[in-house]
Amino acid sequence: MARPREFDIDEALEKALHVFWAKGYEGAALSDLTEAMGINRPSMYSAFGNKETLFRQALDRYAEGPAAYLHEAIKEPTVGKVVERMLRGVIEATTTPSAPRGCLIVHGALASGDGAASVRSELTARRLAAESALRRRFKQAKDLPAGITPDDLARAVVVAVQGISVEAVNGATKEQLRRVADLFLRIWDL
Repeated sequence: MARPREFDIDEALEKALHVFWAKGYEGAALSDLTEAMGINRPSMYSAFGNKETLFRQALDRYAEGPAAYLHEAIKEPTVGKVVERMLRGVIEATTTPSAPRGCLIVHGALASGDGAASVRSELTARRLAAESALRRRFKQAKDLPAGITPDDLARAVVVAVQGISVEAVNGATKEQLRRVADLFLRIWDL
């Protein structure tokens, strides 16, 4: 008979998420993860599988939590509100004092070498899925500004979101990033 777990699996996953978010996939050593989670390696493997499986679970948690602004943004009634919600959402997610700065997906993709090709592919697929969701939403829009295609706007928003994330890591303040978002919305007349 297996012994019952002596730790809260959700709490441990949240702690692992923060380690991956701060250090990236390759930068997060197993010792970093187990120490933060308050468990030993056998318990980690038993509960979550290997490091890559744990990372994918952390990505899912990130998408449902700090990055949920994407799913909320595409429900907005106008193109301008979609873009605004995306930009404001990434600013909040990447500058929250209780979380690592920046975006887990952007940071993870930038900090992945050849040894983590499958992780890099997963991060790229998730980024492309977000862009695709935006593109689909913009294709349905009745208020897309003249001369702007759904493809171009979706890519521009993703680039802006990634840029905001990088700037957050580099120490930009929430107010500085809000001014950037306001400028983006004015330039695109959204």
